[in-house]
Amino acid sequence: MRLLRRLCPIFLTVPAPVLSFFPGLLHVPVNDVSTRLRAAPDSYLDEKQAEFFKGYLNKHHPDLLSDFANAFTEIGVTKRKKNAFSGGSFTIHGAKLVGTTEDALSLEVTFENRGAGGPQTERVEMPLNGRPVKGTSRGKYKDLPPIPPPREGTNPVDDVVRRMNRICHIVGQPAVTGKLTQMGIQIGGDGVGKVKENLYLNQVPHNRFVRQYFYDMAVDAAVEAAELCSNGKMTNRMSLNVMFPECNPDMDSYRIGTLLELTRAVAIGLAEQNLRVRVCVQASMGVGIFTGLPKTLSGVPTLLQRMDWQSNEGEENEGMVGEYVRFGAIGKDHVVNTHEDREGNRIEQDDIFLLVCPQNMVGLESSIVGYLEEMVEAAGDRPVIIINPDLEDKLSSQGQQSVRGRQARLDFANSFESIFTFQNIYVSGTSYFPILGSIFKKGPSAPWVTLQRRDLINDGGELYVPILSTEEKPSGELIMETIEK
Repeated sequence: MRLLRRLCPIFLTVPAPVLSFFPGLLHVPVNDVSTRLRAAPDSYLDEKQAEFFKGYLNKHHPDLLSDFANAFTEIGVTKRKKNAFSGGSFTIHGAKLVGTTEDALSLEVTFENRGAGGPQTERVEMPLNGRPVKGTSRGKYKDLPPIPPPREGTNPVDDVVRRMNRICHIVGQPAVTGKLTQMGIQIGGDGVGKVKENLYLNQVPHNRFVRQYFYDMAVDAAVEAAELCSNGKMTNRMSLNVMFPECNPDMDSYRIGTLLELTRAVAIGLAEQNLRVRVCVQASMGVGIFTGLPKTLSGVPTLLQRMDWQSNEGEENEGMVGEYVRFGAIGKDHVVNTHEDREGNRIEQDDIFLLVCPQNMVGLESSIVGYLEEMVEAAGDRPVIIINPDLEDKLSSQGQQSVRGRQARLDFANSFESIFTFQNIYVSGTSYFPILGSIFKKGPSAPWVTLQRRDLINDGGELYVPILSTEEKPSGELIMETIEK
């Protein structure tokens, strides 16, 4: 068995048409930026990146920079103190970005204090991960948790853009976050929020390369999450939500083969890291004659074991199934710890658990949450990854799933942290087509990015353009406010 990781990064170029939606990103030539604004030697970004960053913000978002000065600098404090006694006597006319370091932005702020001899300009610094200054946190600006320190190897462009997006939300300009995310892609970021163009997810069945594209991203996310968990940097309760049309059980386009291929790809990707993976599908639930499985999982346990894992003698993954990939159901009895069998053979413990589409059913005793809780407890600190879960309560006789313990079940479901999400956005109240866009989280350490689908008229193609970036999964209201009509 070859235990070599086959996770090849996909290098994508920024298509020229996408820039037409953000003309400021296309028409801010570096040479037009004044030489006095050039990056200092200790700039976090390289010189060209810093020049473009400043040029774009100064030209297209001066109002944002003024809001930054008002919310995060002492000039904003002075303005509130002055105007508390004489409204409008102190005015901020504008602000200009003149430097970027790892921890702060340098602004040149122009303001006027009535009776003090005309406009004045002062250079101030504001922390990139800062909080609103005194007098604003309970007023106009709502504070948000700071961005965690970047991991080793994080692209500086992505780090700066992510912290900029946080303070954009604080000052009430969420729509700018999408444009900053697109700018980060253009000037050398690692593609946070970038999705391959011309996926044509409206066309079902999907092309093979489309499926493989999502499989590869899901494998990357699962491997990264397992590493973070082993280092104690994230919870062992993880959720992998790959909900493009063929993987969405709520849609007529749902294809069980795609779900199985996704599960196989993730399991093999983890096994190639020398991890023993237990792939689990829930067993029949219910009481008496009212037992069964959700129709989306009918036959899945058998299909998983019968599909081609390339694990036979002489094949690519020789010996993987049985040694590094095992199968089971959801429940504490299917968590294997290191032990010896009756013949004295040493049985190694499961290192990581993949749970395929755990979901509740309609019925009195048809909640998967209890079995899932027992399994998570038995697993201890080992990673448990649920793939495309549906842990919402379903209608049941006697109201068992509707009332009793509902909050505890919701809290348990919410304890699973998303390590990868791709979920399409549709028009509410209509069919599942056309696709408006998607909610995208590239990996466990990545922010949430909302993308809007655009048709390219000239060549008949399509692309997904970032319009919003958040640290938590965005609400439907915020998405609809941000989508460009």
